[in-house]
Amino acid sequence: MLKSRKFSVVSAFILIIAILAGCSGNGNEAGTSPNKSENDGASGNKEKVELSLWLTPQWKGVFDATEDNADYDSFFKFAADKFSEQYKNYDVKVNVQVVAGDQRDELLNVNLNGGTPPDIFFESVFAMGDYAHRGALVPLNDIVDDAAKSDIAQGYWDNVTFGDGVYFYPFSQNPGTLAYNADMFKAAGLEKFLGDEKEIKTWTLAEYEQILEGLKTKLPKDKYSNTYPMALYALNNQGDTWNLAYLRMFGNKFFDEQGNLIVDDESGVKAAEWLKKIYSAGYTNPGAESVSSNDANAMFQNQQLAISFTNAVLFNNAKADMEAGKAPKFDLRLANIPSENGDPLSFTYVIGASVFQTGDETRIQVAKDFVKFFSTDPELVKASKNSIPVRSSVASEFKDQYPLFAAYDTNASHMFNFTGNVPGYSELRQVLYPELQAIYIGEKTAAQAMKDYQAKGNAVIQKAKENSTLYK
Repeated sequence: MLKSRKFSVVSAFILIIAILAGCSGNGNEAGTSPNKSENDGASGNKEKVELSLWLTPQWKGVFDATEDNADYDSFFKFAADKFSEQYKNYDVKVNVQVVAGDQRDELLNVNLNGGTPPDIFFESVFAMGDYAHRGALVPLNDIVDDAAKSDIAQGYWDNVTFGDGVYFYPFSQNPGTLAYNADMFKAAGLEKFLGDEKEIKTWTLAEYEQILEGLKTKLPKDKYSNTYPMALYALNNQGDTWNLAYLRMFGNKFFDEQGNLIVDDESGVKAAEWLKKIYSAGYTNPGAESVSSNDANAMFQNQQLAISFTNAVLFNNAKADMEAGKAPKFDLRLANIPSENGDPLSFTYVIGASVFQTGDETRIQVAKDFVKFFSTDPELVKASKNSIPVRSSVASEFKDQYPLFAAYDTNASHMFNFTGNVPGYSELRQVLYPELQAIYIGEKTAAQAMKDYQAKGNAVIQKAKENSTLYK
């Protein structure tokens, strides 16, 4: 009996020593860098990791701008606290900085050149795509799971995928559509073409041409004396996304599989000819070559245009201006950009987080873990209602409160990726509008303008490919 008890005590003591030895060993837990170790394992303290997160102003508050002390950094400070409380690998502190949109690239380039980029940037993919081509971002494929893919439509993933890599985690979006003045439609006897207030109406191209004709010829001049059917503009590259959509109206794919422009074909030329046709017929505002998108938006709000371009932000701002008495009040509704085959053309600006290549593997991993956390947490993803959700689950949950969420969600199946995620897209934007100007003033035929746009645009893309790490 005594020998048995001594054996048990000795065995227990050896077991304790083995456990302690294992806890102090060199084995790495998931998410822990082999070059880092936790401090003071006996007390349970975790090594501190400090991250920087930058964003341009998106929305105020965590979930709503009416919250006390709501600001643009509120959501990420809240998310960082929640993340730190549950994160097991490190003691994480996230420093959140809001930067102005017009200072974004300057600040990023200064910090990239100095080797001190932020760990995370939350912004529109449209504005950040070139950084993926520069090799400044790390792919996020390893933090994207099947649950996210099933809840976020494929069109959004196409927008954030460059080559084989997912470089941005979709969080919210700013979809682009047409906006129309339903009061003008009624005044012109076009009630049959109206969509519901909670609907993004789809017209065929033939129907759309009937609408333009009806607005031009049947709109009462005593009430709408200086009004044109449709907005058209080409002063600069602002709002060019809608011009890109119009050039797809007859089926043009715009980019081939190698990322080259292919607008100089029958479908592309036909679309350019259509723009010239409606312009010459007086279906649009005059002087499109010298009208900006801002001008067109102001004309629409002042009821000088019946149909114009919009996105979710502009649409909500227009409604707010009406309610505040800053703009004439009218029945404002949404429609898709039509196409010849009847399938609507839909696009969006996806907003989400990217992770920069800092050279510190631990910070990169923790940054990716944080991005996945706030992009998938069941509570935090509800903040996307401050914009337009990319998740069908969030759109469904809030559809009664925000009826257009369901319509935007349905529209996702018609989405095209307007940038093609090609390198040099920001410079490519400078090439299109001079060619549109040349069409409108009669300097070039539509065919010649598309030929020149393709040649100049592909020269831009080819040069950018030579400097793209993804193409290398």
